[in-house]
Amino acid sequence: MTDSSFKDAFLFRQPILDRQQELAGYQLSFHAGADGQAQSRRGAAGPLCAAYSELGMSSALGNKSAFIGIDAGFLRQPAIELLPPEGVVLELLFDGPPDPETLTRCRGLRARGYALALTRYRGIDDNSRPLLPMVDVVEIDVRNTDEREIGDLAGSLRHLPIKLLAQNVDNRQQMELCHSLGFELYQGQHFAQAEVVKDRRLSASQMALVRLINLVGRDVDTKEIEDAFKHEAALTLNLLRVVNSVGHRGNRLAQPVTSLRHAITLLGRRQLQRWLSLLLMAPSAGNDPMRSPLLQVAALRGRMMELLLTMSQVKDHKLADLAFLTGILSMMPAALGVPLAEILQQIAVEKQVEAALRAHDGLLGTNLALLECFDSDDATGCDKLLSALPGRLDRHALNTCLSDALRWLNGAGE
Repeated sequence: MTDSSFKDAFLFRQPILDRQQELAGYQLSFHAGADGQAQSRRGAAGPLCAAYSELGMSSALGNKSAFIGIDAGFLRQPAIELLPPEGVVLELLFDGPPDPETLTRCRGLRARGYALALTRYRGIDDNSRPLLPMVDVVEIDVRNTDEREIGDLAGSLRHLPIKLLAQNVDNRQQMELCHSLGFELYQGQHFAQAEVVKDRRLSASQMALVRLINLVGRDVDTKEIEDAFKHEAALTLNLLRVVNSVGHRGNRLAQPVTSLRHAITLLGRRQLQRWLSLLLMAPSAGNDPMRSPLLQVAALRGRMMELLLTMSQVKDHKLADLAFLTGILSMMPAALGVPLAEILQQIAVEKQVEAALRAHDGLLGTNLALLECFDSDDATGCDKLLSALPGRLDRHALNTCLSDALRWLNGAGE
């Protein structure tokens, strides 16, 4: 694959979390090939670097790191130094022991400020020993690895100034084990899903949010919404904080807030409904909602739903608003641990949104199915659904949509 061929490949990303389960970065990879199967990350470093530059991933990721796989061949290429040292972690994908030239190049890159990660660690041996003094991160795959072996691998590095990254964490037991062993970074399906329990009840604070979401969704008089907020002091304070923080950006909201009713009017029904829906999914009342990885996935999916409609040349502002809400609502079962059917019994939504969530019906449903495939690294599914959308969208359009949505999520967009 040439450096220009990233336009014909999917740019997939896997979130990487820290010990507080907050987003620390993304592992970026390419999936290409006419058969739609996942191409190995090996050998794709050139186009991946080109995509990182052309799509503006540095600004899109904000202060989050991009983990990019580099094989021994590309490691020697000058193009690697076009990547910003402060924004990437170079994952070393080596098959065997590094030769002297490779070690010299690694030292030079580290001296320039690049962080290096050692992948496929299986203990201190000829492959890892020469690299351990110069890497910042060691990646240990915990899938199909028993507890004793994970403990031995982590223990062999205990006295080194190295961060341990647990890959393929599939369940809470693995996460808790790795946490107890001192792992600082985590990656895996466990963090993109949650246990859904039938008949689980929403808390009182969550039910208050549901009532407000329904009021805003029914487009009732502002006074009725104001009265509902007055019974929720914490939500009222949060609303005023949000409106004031937006005002500091120098846009139309940069004016004194004179009342609760004024704050609701300044924020607008569209933004108020979005904010309340995301707040409903917050892990606890004391947390910043956007620090939760599931909420970041939800907000990112909602924004991408909007952008896909724009790229499809669908000129319907109401449908765009519904697209954002569809993206958010699609993550509520995972975030709340409540089945979708129960959520839809409590939150009033448009018929188009319900059809999309229940059965992937309609344009919103097709967009949602596409983004679910994209989040699951399903290249075959993405290709099939792209061809079903209006506007002749392609893989590059989806990659651009991801970059724009990430930029928006990190505050560099609107």
